Amino acid sequence: MRILISGICGFVGSTLARALLEHSPGLELLGLDNFSRPGSEQNRAPLKQMGVRLFHGDLRNASDLETLPAVDWVLDAAANPSVLAGVEGNSSPRQLLEHNLLGTVNLLEFCRRHRAGLVLLSTSRVYSIPPLAALPVEVVDHAFRPAPGAPLPPGLSQAGISEAFSTQAPVSLYGSTKLASEALALEYGESFGLPVFINRCGVLAGAGQFGRPDQGIFSYWIHSWISGRPLRYLGFGGKGHQVRDLLTRATSPRCCCGRAPATGAAAILAEIAAHAAAHPGWLDLSAAH
Repeated sequence: MRILISGICGFVGSTLARALLEHSPGLELLGLDNFSRPGSEQNRAPLKQMGVRLFHGDLRNASDLETLPAVDWVLDAAANPSVLAGVEGNSSPRQLLEHNLLGTVNLLEFCRRHRAGLVLLSTSRVYSIPPLAALPVEVVDHAFRPAPGAPLPPGLSQAGISEAFSTQAPVSLYGSTKLASEALALEYGESFGLPVFINRCGVLAGAGQFGRPDQGIFSYWIHSWISGRPLRYLGFGGKGHQVRDLLTRATSPRCCCGRAPATGAAAILAEIAAHAAAHPGWLDLSAAH
C-alpha cells in the first residue's frame, strides 16, 4: 500500500509517519511539505532515513501535485493550525483560505484523479462559539464543569462535546475553513465514490512540537515554565479554569487522535511544575523528533 501524508514534516505529519512505519514496516510512504513551519526542516533527514520519499511542494499550487505518483490513501495533515490565523496580523484572511481551503480542494482533486481515499484532519474549533461561551459553569477542582441542573444544548453532556453539537457560525475564521473543507471532502466522497474519513482533532502536544500562544499551547506552557518566563491566563476571569482535552503524541496515531482527561489549565501547570521540580531533566523539549 502507498500512502501520501501532506504536511509530513510538521508535528502531526511526522508523528503519523513514524507510527505508520513502526506498525507496518513494508508500507510505502510518501510525504509533501512546503517547510514553512518552524522546526519542520528538522524532520526532513530522519524521515528520509526511515525510507520516506519526500517531495517539496505547496498544496496551494495545484501543479505541485501533478508530479506526485498515484497513491491508495492520503492523510491530510497540512494546514495553518492557528485559531487566530487571519485576524491577528501574522497572516491575512486570504492566506488562511488559501492554506486551509484551496489546499483541500487541490488535494481532493488529486484523490479524485487517482481514486485515493482521504483521511482529513480537521479541528474541534468547528463548533459554534456562542453556546459554549454562554454555558452556565461551576469550578470543581480548579476546572470548569457544567453547572448541575443547567440545560445543555444538543451534543453537549458531562462527557464533553459530540459531533451532534452545533457548527453554526461564528466558529472563527480558522474553524470555518476546516468546516468548509469537511463539507467539500464529504461531497467529493459521495460524488466520486471515494472513502473519506474526518477526524476533529483537539489540542495536540508532545516532544518536538514548537508551541506558540495561538497553537501548541501545552508545549508553549512547558517551554515557558522551564525558561522562567511569566505566564498568565486570559478570559473567563483569568483564573485558568478553562478545560480542554489534551491529545498526546504517543496515543494520537491510533486513530489520529488520543485523549487525556479534561483538566483545568491552572491545575495542569501546577502538576507539570511539581513533577519537573522533582525530576530534573525529566522532559527535554530541545531534542529533535
